Amino acid sequence: MNHEKQPAVYMVANRYRGTIYVGVTSALWSRICSHKNGTTPGFTLRYKANRLVWYEHRLTMETAIRREKQIKAWKRDWKIELIEGMNPDWRDLHDEIDSLATLVSE
Repeated sequence: MNHEKQPAVYMVANRYRGTIYVGVTSALWSRICSHKNGTTPGFTLRYKANRLVWYEHRLTMETAIRREKQIKAWKRDWKIELIEGMNPDWRDLHDEIDSLATLVSE
């Protein structure tokens, strides 16, 4: 579990194949804690989307934001395919965050 700041794109859901939220952050572990504690207002709180189901780290915030916008524009089926490529059971990955394993360089 790494609490260092490193840009990441992530998806949280409220259940298996449920509501999906795509976000970006510089501190993934802490951001997911905020979702779980209900201290992040808005969409994720309203739909109880607090299960980290997919993520990837980026070298810069600029590339993370670009990737977030790309994924947000996708069809739901494409997002599900991306999630299930990493996490077929939609497990909560919060305690397994590994920035090196998911680092994507451009």
